Amino acid sequence: MSEHNGAMMQFFHWYTAGDGTLWRNVSEQAEALVAAGITALWLPPAYKGADGGSDVGYAVYDLFDLGEFDQKGSVRTKYGTRDEYLTAIKDAQAAGLQVYADIVFSHKLGGDKQEEFEATPYDPENREKAIGKQQRIKAWTHFNFPGRARTYSELHWHWWHFNAADYNALDDKTEAIYLFKGKTFGGNVDLEKGNFDFLMGCNLDINDPDVRTELFYWGEWLVDTTGVDGFRFDAVKHVSSGFFVDWLKHVRAYTGRNLFAVGEYWSGNVEALQNFLDATDGNLMLFDVALHFNFAKASKLGAEYDIRLIFEKTLVQQNPQLAVTLVSNHDSQPLQSLESVVEAWFKPLAYALILLRRDGYPCIFAADYYGAHYTDIGSDGKPHEIWMERHQWMIDTFLSVRQTFAFGEQYDYFDDPGCIGWTRLGTDEHPGGLAVVLSTSSAASAKSAVSAASDVSRGGASGAAAKGNPENWTKQMQTGAAGTRYIDVTEHIRNPVTTDAAGWATFPCLAGSVSVWVPG
Repeated sequence: MSEHNGAMMQFFHWYTAGDGTLWRNVSEQAEALVAAGITALWLPPAYKGADGGSDVGYAVYDLFDLGEFDQKGSVRTKYGTRDEYLTAIKDAQAAGLQVYADIVFSHKLGGDKQEEFEATPYDPENREKAIGKQQRIKAWTHFNFPGRARTYSELHWHWWHFNAADYNALDDKTEAIYLFKGKTFGGNVDLEKGNFDFLMGCNLDINDPDVRTELFYWGEWLVDTTGVDGFRFDAVKHVSSGFFVDWLKHVRAYTGRNLFAVGEYWSGNVEALQNFLDATDGNLMLFDVALHFNFAKASKLGAEYDIRLIFEKTLVQQNPQLAVTLVSNHDSQPLQSLESVVEAWFKPLAYALILLRRDGYPCIFAADYYGAHYTDIGSDGKPHEIWMERHQWMIDTFLSVRQTFAFGEQYDYFDDPGCIGWTRLGTDEHPGGLAVVLSTSSAASAKSAVSAASDVSRGGASGAAAKGNPENWTKQMQTGAAGTRYIDVTEHIRNPVTTDAAGWATFPCLAGSVSVWVPG
């Protein structure tokens, strides 16, 4: 994380084009992203997945195949080849970006051969309840990576390297999670479903000596090979929390670098997030999923949502030093199994809340920045076409303000259920500070207000709005600069505001919108 107002970007989404061009896009976009104010990129899983060249990367097949070997029907991954990946990292770092690798330690899929062994079926909804006796099962648990042929690693994976699977070729009718003979579900995991160690596929036995040795060695190999600056850990609530501490300490000691780390613990329960952070003793950060859920709720309720509560029961409120704040990600986008949509009208407000405040390390989502268009099957079994709006201009505007004005003390004015604001007072090196006002309303009213401001991403306020539309909100707030002229960089409000001798002024914004005021 950058020491001075850093911001990362998730440079992909679930439906990123599978044409093998993403790594080249990193190289092409790196300098522009740095110029915009991005300081780090979170890149998708770079290793071969079970679906080869079309796999998003979370159905892990071979950690050592970064798009180099002909496996699962493809040499390249969805995002490109190994050489393109390594070049993308070098180009990003040369431009001034840190690069974070996406890592999955919970499971493997796409085994090369089936094996037979003993296991006990458990209820998928209650992993503490056996639903049958120990029995012979047959599962895809042998991974011998024929395309790689022991390059980089000698280990072939067998059933004893896992503790559970959800498939039995000898009984394809029973829905069960099969706990392997001599194994137990892992401890120090989320307690949903009794024990949430198992997520999918072949579940890694993280306590097996061969598994631990291999993953520790792979961490060394990964950093030696790629030179990445940190890691994003997937599905951490499904893996013993202590393993991440052990792995990070090992890799950090091996490299002599304080490599960055953030985990994805998909839960809106801030107590569960805090318990994980306590268990890992500050060795990694977590995404503030609770804040994301607040954004989604506020965007749907509009004026019915009390915007004063937007940070209630969130990680950034309770543990700001270890919170990575986000608006959306690949799991939350429309048509995903964890779909949790922040409506388009609210996204500028949400990005202001993560980019222009003091606390948290903000993460920008590529589909919010560049927009996205895709078709997938919905929960109703029918195809749906999705358009996600592009918010690049507004996010770039906020990033510029973040770099120039978002410094110093923060004064909050969370005193109205429909409108909140805050100021940053600035510092000697970054004088003038800023003032932010945002308001909520019904989605229809919000869209109308944005429409009145001309263009979703950059138009100025209409004459009626600028002259005092009754839907305008105002907030009297104190800045760090007396007698200073402030302008709204969102261009929603055209008339400037000037502070009095004590630095106070009344700052307006449109209903269902946000205005960001800086000296100008």
